Formats: sequence, structure tokens, C-alpha cells
Amino acid sequence: MGLPEKVPPRPGYEVTIHKIYERALLLFPEIEIVSRTKKGIVKSNYRMEAERMQALANALEALGVGKLDRVATLDWNTHWHYEAYYAVPMMGAVLHPVNIRLAPAEIVYVMSQAEDKVVITNSDFLPLVQAVAPKVKTLEHIIVVDTDSVPDKVAGIPVHHYEDLLKQYWGKYDWPLVDEDQPAAMGYTSGTTGLPKGTYHSHKMITLHALSGALHLNTFSKHVSLKTNDTILQLVPMFHVYSWGLPYIAALIGLRQIYPGKLDPGVIIDLVKKENVKFMAGVPTILYMILSHPKAAETDFKGVTYVNGGSALPRGLAELAAKKGMTVFVGYGMTETAPILTLAAPPAHLPVTEENYFDYALRTGWPIPLVDLRVVDPEGNPVPKDGKTMGEIVVRAPWVTPEYYMNPEKTEAAWRDGWFHTGDIAVWYEDGSIVIVDRDKDVIKSGGEWISSVRLEDAISRHPGVAQVAVIAAYHPKWQERPVAIVVPKPGWEDKITTEEIRRFLMENYVEKGVIPKWWLPDKVVLVESLPTTSVGKINKRALRDKFSKILVEEEQ
Repeated sequence: MGLPEKVPPRPGYEVTIHKIYERALLLFPEIEIVSRTKKGIVKSNYRMEAERMQALANALEALGVGKLDRVATLDWNTHWHYEAYYAVPMMGAVLHPVNIRLAPAEIVYVMSQAEDKVVITNSDFLPLVQAVAPKVKTLEHIIVVDTDSVPDKVAGIPVHHYEDLLKQYWGKYDWPLVDEDQPAAMGYTSGTTGLPKGTYHSHKMITLHALSGALHLNTFSKHVSLKTNDTILQLVPMFHVYSWGLPYIAALIGLRQIYPGKLDPGVIIDLVKKENVKFMAGVPTILYMILSHPKAAETDFKGVTYVNGGSALPRGLAELAAKKGMTVFVGYGMTETAPILTLAAPPAHLPVTEENYFDYALRTGWPIPLVDLRVVDPEGNPVPKDGKTMGEIVVRAPWVTPEYYMNPEKTEAAWRDGWFHTGDIAVWYEDGSIVIVDRDKDVIKSGGEWISSVRLEDAISRHPGVAQVAVIAAYHPKWQERPVAIVVPKPGWEDKITTEEIRRFLMENYVEKGVIPKWWLPDKVVLVESLPTTSVGKINKRALRDKFSKILVEEEQ
């Protein structure tokens, strides 16, 4: 008798988020989980959190939440949010973290399309919930955290106090056997190019993503290795792509977790010093806010690893972090991919030295296990791995969303020939790493040739007088588009940063050394006090283009 063509599944066993929960409860019951609330620090552990998750599941079931019902969250990074990350999907419902930085009309849109039945909200967002709740026709219950009292109803919808519910329904909950391919969570893109698009991910997707991320962070590079009871400060907003999967990765490894509540750079620095933090992750804006805070001058960040994601990490900011003792490297992913696809902690087998570290760590990275990634030309053919030829990143992985929720046209455009098309333009190398040179919508097309806004930003960021920079395309009657640099100067440099000064700096340090061509030099430098950001903390280039895309023509007139 030969082997079967297809191995049948083992009855009663599914690859679900329950497996992460059960491992943490079995192996790490007393490891701390710390949360900062309005009343102060709340200390818990994996065992106590498991009990609270069971009580939350009991309460949600009593409120009528059943299989595949959507439970929305509007909260900061708190232990309440962490509890929902597990309790909601493990009871067979679907977690929907709502981006609190979307416009109210967009929040109504995403909650209505998701058909959210219950919302768990921080009291900070109760006024927002009061505004949107009457327009979300499927909403039946509102649960409020981080407050002592709540109103009885909002727009006729019953309102409940989270802790009162847990007390009322305290007790064991028998987690149901959930199909591993059943949706566990859903989220929406940030909506910078139109209405937010819905994505969803199954239990198996989220669990495999966590396993792959944990494996990569512990084995791939000598520059980072997370061990049980190391402390992670959870900075990635929990309303953004499942906090990059870190609440699940942390539980798999058995990390000591710190949830800081609303992100405040001064508080973050205090927690780093007090709690012996080993690991953080976030967008460049958060790193900049931390390092530019007055408390940073007297803080040693030695031993802290910071993983940058969301957008490219300018080398100048990376070098500043390194001077403060941090180990920094880049990660890459998307809402559609749950999100991690690559990490740039330099591989242990490559000749990485202190001098060339950032040549590796500021790449977009190497695929984490189970990610199949290519850089292709418009016909779908892989481009040469020469670090120069640009193409689009296409991916396949177990955790790429199967579709855009209720949006077949966008799904068809993204999924082609079995590959998910990211819209990110990159080059790749023989060692398997990639470097994103731009988003398709951000690359500057000048005279029929591409200019990488990311590479220009990286170069300009190294000027000693530049705090932050964004490079955008501005309309040009001859060349179609030309680069314009929008710069936030450092204090004392406001009168010294000019177009001529930045062009001089780039000529001497990049053009004359053959790093970038002369025709890439920005036509103009504009000084601003701050750069606008998107709902997830990225620099909002769309807003900058809306404001400055005609500046070259306007000046000629």
C-alpha cells in the first residue's frame, strides 16, 4: 500500500491562536505583562491574563457575540487591548482593531462595512464612538475601558463597563474548536489613496506569521536574539496591522511585555530606563520623537533594539540612534500581509562589520521563513539581482490576505498570476535581500527616467542641519516631474538650510563620489516646521504633494 496523495488532517487539531495562548499559559504563567493606564501601572502575568480572557469571552457570549461576529476595538496599547487580541478570535468571533486616526467618516465606513456588532473602546474615544455609533447600524453593544463610570446608553445602544463585565462573568470558558482557516481578525488600509480597503487573516495565517517572525528574530542574525523574559515595549499601535503581530510573537517566546497606553516619547524613555527594555519597534516618526526629546540627552539606550517599519529609515536618524547605543534595523510589510515580509537584521553568515553595518541593516531586508518574494519587471519577469535594476515586489506567503473584503476589482488588480503585487519598487541582490527605492505612487518620473525619493531622503537626512526630510515629485513643464525636498531643519539651522546648501552637500558627498547622478539633485528645498503624518505615523506624502506639487511652476510665474 503506497503513500496517500494527500495526508488527511488530524481530527481535533487545528493551527489556531489557541496554540499560542496555551503555550504561554503552560510555560510562562508568571512572566509579567505590565500596562500603563490613567490610574497608573497595572501589573499582571500570562496566567492572570488568561483568566481575564476567559471572563471577556464569557461576557461577549452573554452579549450575543457568536461565530464570525465582528468585535471592534478603539484603544491605545493596553492590557485590555491585548486581552481582546486573544479572547475574540479564540471564541470564534473576528477581531477588528479600528484605526483611531482615521477621519470619523472613514471610521463609520470601515465599521459599517465590517458589520461590527460590539465595540470595545477606551474612554478617551467615547466621544468619537458617540458620534459614529448612530451611523453604524449593526452595532449592538459598547464596552468602555480605563474609566470608573460609563453612560447607560449611547444613541440607544447599551454601554457596559469592561471591568464590571469581567466581574459579572468571571469563570472558566471552554474555548471552542475553531477551524484554522476561519477568519480571526480583519483590518483596513490607512486610506491615503482613497477609501480604506478591508483585509482579513485566518487563525492559521496569524499563527504561522508569529512562528516565522519569532524564528527569524532568534536565529537569523547575531545582532538580535530575543529570549524568554526579555522585555518588549509594545510601541506599534495595536490598531495597526495587529501591532505587526508582536503581541503574538511575544507570547510565543515568553517575553515580558510592557503596554504604554497612549504613546508619549517622555513616557517611553522613562519606561526604557525603568523596565530594562530590550526590544521596541515602530515607524521613523516615533524613533525621531524619542531621540529628539529632552530626556534622550541623559538616557543610555545601550542594549535596546529598535526595528523600524512603515517607511524607510533615513540613515541620519539611524546613525543618531546608534550613537545613543541602540541597535536599529529595518523591517517591511503591509496591511495585506499581516504584516511582516522581510527583516534587515544582518545575516550572521555575511561579512558584517561595525563600519558597514548600516549598508545591510538599512536595506529593506531578507524574507522571513515561508515568504516567497521576487522583484519583477512589468511583464512579470524577475529583474537581475544587481542592486541596480528596479522592479515591483511581488510576494506569496501563507499570511497574505486572500482578497480585499467586498472589493473584487481591487483584489483582481493586486492578485495576478498567483502573486500579490505590492506596488513597491525595489532592487534586489544576490544575497537574497531587497531595497525598496520607492512606492509606485512616490517614485519621481523625470524625463522618462526614475528618481528614488527614498534614496534622496536618505542622503539629505545625513546633512547635520536636517531633522526630517520628505522628497516629492513636483510638476515640471519640460521634464514632467522633478524632485522637491521638504525639510524640517534642526534648531539653529533655520537660516542655513537652503536649496543651494543641500545641493552643495549632495554634490560633495554623493554626486562626486558616484553614489547618485547629478540630475537627481532636488530643484528646490522648502523649509517647514513639521511634516504631516498619516493615521499610522508615516510621513503623508499625499498631503505634501497636494500642497507643493505645483511649486516649481508657481515660482516661474
